[in-house]
Amino acid sequence: MTAAPGPGLRFGYGTNGFANHRLDDALRVLADLGYQGVALTLDHDHLDPFGPDLAARVAALRRRLAELNLGVVIETGARYLLDPWRKHAPTLLHDDSALRIEFLRRAVAIGADLGAEAVSFWSGVRPAGIDPATAWDRLVAGCAELVDVADGAGTVLGFEPEPGMLVADIADWQRLRAALGAPPHFGITLDIGHCRCLEPLPVPDCVEQVAAHLVNVQIDDMRRGVHEHLEFGTGEIDFPPVLRALADAGYAGLVAVELPRHSHAAPTVAAESIEFLRAAEAAGRAGPGPTNGTGRTSTRAVPDRVAAAGPPGRRADQAGTGDRDHRRS
Repeated sequence: MTAAPGPGLRFGYGTNGFANHRLDDALRVLADLGYQGVALTLDHDHLDPFGPDLAARVAALRRRLAELNLGVVIETGARYLLDPWRKHAPTLLHDDSALRIEFLRRAVAIGADLGAEAVSFWSGVRPAGIDPATAWDRLVAGCAELVDVADGAGTVLGFEPEPGMLVADIADWQRLRAALGAPPHFGITLDIGHCRCLEPLPVPDCVEQVAAHLVNVQIDDMRRGVHEHLEFGTGEIDFPPVLRALADAGYAGLVAVELPRHSHAAPTVAAESIEFLRAAEAAGRAGPGPTNGTGRTSTRAVPDRVAAAGPPGRRADQAGTGDRDHRRS
C-alpha cells in the first residue's frame, strides 16, 4: 500500500553554483524559484570568513535568510580560499593543517550564529609523500578537534565522503566515525551523485544505509565511475526512488542541488532543477510508473534543451583541465 503523502522534502541549492552572483542576489533568485534553503559555501565573494566585520555580515545574513524563509547549511569546499596556488590546500592531511582547522573552526562558529542545520566538510586528498597511516591519524585528530568545537557551539557536523579523497565512500565514513568513538553529532553529508559514481549498493539503498546519521544531502545526476556533477536527467540516476527513500527515512534536512560548474547559467539551471525535483518527488510518492525507455521512471521534467542535446557529455562551456573526474574540486 502506498503511504499517504507527507509534507514533502525541502529542496535547496548550493551557492557554489551561483559564483557569478552577489550572495544576496543569489538568495533572492532561489527564494523566488521556491527553494527552501541554501547550501552556503564560504568563499571570497560569499561570506568570506576571513574578511572584515564578519560578525556584522553574519548577523545581516541571518536576518536576510529569515526574511526569505530560507534554511541554511554551511559548506566548506571553496577551492582557493586558503591558498591562491594550491586548490583546497591545506587540508587536515597536510603538514601545515593549522589554517584548515582555523577555517573549519570559523565555519562552525558561523554555522552556530546563522542557526545552520549542519556544517559540512571532507577529508581532502592524501598529499604526495604522506603515507596512508599518517594521513589517517591526522584526519582523526583534526576531526576530533572539530567535534569538540562543534559540541561546544551546539552545531551538527556533516562529514562528506568524496571520490578521490582519503574518505571516499560510506564505508570510509563509517570507519572514521568509529575511530572518533561514534560522536552523536558527527553525521554524514551524502551526495546522491557520489552514490551512483562509486558505491556498491543502489542509490536508494545507500540512503537507507546511512539514514540514522543523515544530516545533509547534496543532489545531482552522475554516471557510474565518473565523478562529474551533471544536470538532472543527463546522467544515470533514477530519482523518484531516491527521493522516496529520503522521505521514507524521515529525513527533514535540506536536499541541496550540487552543480558547482554551472554558474554560467545559474538561474536557468536552478529553475529547471527544482521543476525536475518536484516532478521526481511526486513520481516517487505515486510509486512505480511509466518508464522513459531506459528502464528509469519518467518524471516528464527533463528540460527540452537538455533532452535535445543527445547523450550526456561535457559541454564546451563547461570545459576545464584536470577536473573531469572531480567536479566539486
